[in-house]
Amino acid sequence: MKILVTGAAGFIGSTLAHRLLARGDEVIGYDNINDYYDVSLKHARLDRLRSHAGFSFMQASLEDRKALDDVFRKYQPQRVVNLAAQAGVRYSIENPQAYLDANLQGFLNILEGCRHHKVEHLVFASSSSVYGANTKMPFSVSDTVDHPVSFYAATKKANELMAHTYSHLYQLPTTGLRFFTVYGPWGRPDMALFLFTKSILAGKPIQVFNHGHHRRDFTYIDDIIEGVVRTLDQVAVPDPDWSGDSPDPATSKAPYRLYNIGSNRPVELLRYIEVLEDCLGKKAIKEMLPLQLGDVPDTYANVDALINDVGYKPGTPIEEGVRHFVDWYRSYYQV
Repeated sequence: MKILVTGAAGFIGSTLAHRLLARGDEVIGYDNINDYYDVSLKHARLDRLRSHAGFSFMQASLEDRKALDDVFRKYQPQRVVNLAAQAGVRYSIENPQAYLDANLQGFLNILEGCRHHKVEHLVFASSSSVYGANTKMPFSVSDTVDHPVSFYAATKKANELMAHTYSHLYQLPTTGLRFFTVYGPWGRPDMALFLFTKSILAGKPIQVFNHGHHRRDFTYIDDIIEGVVRTLDQVAVPDPDWSGDSPDPATSKAPYRLYNIGSNRPVELLRYIEVLEDCLGKKAIKEMLPLQLGDVPDTYANVDALINDVGYKPGTPIEEGVRHFVDWYRSYYQV
């Protein structure tokens, strides 16, 4: 297939592009390569992709409607995976405008491109952050998510609503994927695993929020990608059993679906740090701090819908996933 992948210079986007190219798809990468984190890492990811004959790339922002429309018109992608977004919970407190531009205006441009160019299926990244103040565990896609605790989460919830509207009005099949704390090789430098590894190797303290007692459903990158590919290949269809009398947020009479992609095994942050220390062969100096504004205490994914619909459940244990990351980090940074 011919697939447009936005955020192709990013962690998930570049890994997905490799997977799609390896199976013979043509991939059109799209990314603005902003400086939210180390631009050289983004270029390194792209350099690996450019060795594939089936890969082409356009540097532009989602909010640049003309540039995005030019890509749709030139390449006529059959399917689209939208992974481009302004990421990060904490940065959304400092700079909400960046999230409005990329995550709301930019996503509207994606929806319009898919609508006008008759795209077969749009798969888009949502986030476990949408669960916000919910405390019933594990988090299910059939739960209501009306109490976000960060503007980032609010934009991701808005994306789900916007996608459903286009599915309803224009019969555009859309699937939203709520990712749970993704980690692994070629990861994001602003994420805990990257920050912890850098500081521990340098003998510097690591900041451990909520005194390390919050739990995260850490999900290895290869598990995320498997979930993305499987849902991309299964085009969303209307749910014949959906009822407005007791509406299920995860399905619809429109061709619309939501899925969690998480390990289904929450791990306390202190345990995650222990595993990292074992892999590095070095103890961390911990600076214990309270829970940060905008963060949620725990995440835990119910993945029943993913299992039932596409026959997949993420399964990489953190001991294996963290070791793969550390091996990559040492090699990439020559540490």
